[in-house]
Amino acid sequence: MKKVFLFSVVLIVVIIVSFKLSKDDEFVVSEDYYDTIRKITIHAIPEDILADKSDSIKSIYAAFGNHEIWVDAENREDLIVQIEKSKYEGLNPQDYNINKIFQLEVRLDSLTLDEKLAYDILLTQSYDKLCNQYYRGKLNPDEVYENWDLFDKPLSMANHLKAAISSKKVASSVKNLLPNHPIYSSLKEALVLIDKMPESNFDSLKKTIKIKYNDTLKEVKEIKKRLVYWKDLDEKNTNYSIIYDRSMFVAVKKFQARHGLLADGIIGYGTIKALNYNVATRRSQILANLERWRWFPRDFGEQYLLINLPEYSLHFIKNQDTLAKHKIVCGKPKRMTPILDSKLSNFVFNPTWTVPPTIIKEDLSVEAAANRSYFTRNRILIYNAKNNIVSPSNWNPDKATSYRYVQNHGYNNSLGVVKFNFPNHHSVYLHDTNHRDFFDLSFRALSSGCVRVQNPVDLSKKILIKQDNERWANGNEIDTIIKKNKAPYYIKIKEPTYVHLLYWTSWLNASGFQFRDDMYDLDKKLYDKLRS
Repeated sequence: MKKVFLFSVVLIVVIIVSFKLSKDDEFVVSEDYYDTIRKITIHAIPEDILADKSDSIKSIYAAFGNHEIWVDAENREDLIVQIEKSKYEGLNPQDYNINKIFQLEVRLDSLTLDEKLAYDILLTQSYDKLCNQYYRGKLNPDEVYENWDLFDKPLSMANHLKAAISSKKVASSVKNLLPNHPIYSSLKEALVLIDKMPESNFDSLKKTIKIKYNDTLKEVKEIKKRLVYWKDLDEKNTNYSIIYDRSMFVAVKKFQARHGLLADGIIGYGTIKALNYNVATRRSQILANLERWRWFPRDFGEQYLLINLPEYSLHFIKNQDTLAKHKIVCGKPKRMTPILDSKLSNFVFNPTWTVPPTIIKEDLSVEAAANRSYFTRNRILIYNAKNNIVSPSNWNPDKATSYRYVQNHGYNNSLGVVKFNFPNHHSVYLHDTNHRDFFDLSFRALSSGCVRVQNPVDLSKKILIKQDNERWANGNEIDTIIKKNKAPYYIKIKEPTYVHLLYWTSWLNASGFQFRDDMYDLDKKLYDKLRS
């Protein structure tokens, strides 16, 4: 009898628990209630109205007990204003139902109950879409680009909206999701300025021409017009002659500097290419960059390396203060450096270099097959599958990818004297280089994917300055390690130092519009998808 009773009790408990678990996943039926403070009735949202809505919308209403959300005029007005202002972010208010919302708002008092509930849901959908697109971007970067690997940015929309509604801070709850970086703010200013500019329909200049100071060519007159258009040349200071005069020379150098070109006043391929862009293309570039900045992290960390690939620059920033700036060399267009977020793990001084598969296939195997001295000339050891060294004479070029190739450490090693490691899915890192002359070039997308840093030892010393009871503070011990040129020496980085390999080709500063060559052709691809 006791066993039967016990079994019955267990069965009842199981049924109760099962019922509770199933009820947690079900729609909670609510009833209308009277708000004594506002002196209005808050209506319940019937299950059938929400049945075909997204999971996000359902979870938002569940947080509000499946009742109306937008009962306060102040909250609705704030949302409407923020939707209108989305145009200043390079977005379209029509994407957030602005016209329909206007129409419903003006006739709110005459709406039926069903229409009011549908309007409430429309407002919630618009808020949800606007907030998500401000915070994460309109598009998913993984669906636009390859080699894109940024930190996740979670956002609980139900909690976010509930806090905004209860505190009547809908406006700030939307605005605070936008990037707060100065570059993003400058892009918004750039969009306003470029929208005020007249249309430009420049004919393309031949990129093969080369013009120097004092040259006389028919193209000079056309170039002066473009320099005036972009406000690099004061129209009062030019007579539109075909002579490359002094005022034009100063203007060309200003134009070149704004486009990240060598500001030498010589008009060649890069300058002509930049001059051929019209205002519509530049505007689309600004819009693409605004979208990419919405993809980027909101918080870069207290200490980080911010690398802009198109600018070929690295900034070391701590507590919002730029401590150092270094030139970089990044991946070729065919071997582009990935866009990613990570955190430095260690430095390797006097690193060896294991040749990566792409370089084995496309470079090493070709050059070594033509001349076996390639290995000794580059101080590269060949290892077979059993980890035994293979002499160049016994190397089989037909099985080139079956070997492992390691270049000895040293000043002329491909990685130079220091390597910066950070975890990522692309096997890339920062490092010194044996081609230090590349940093003098304007176009520096020349590597096989990793990022080469000018004067990287100086950078490593700055990062380590407070570590290990300031053991590395004066830098002498690091210099000694490098000078001895022995086995690779590892130093773990203890202070969190983030790495952000990012991509932006436009911004605005005191010198005017700043544009950089879109060497990976990412701008047009993104703009086309934004407008499709």
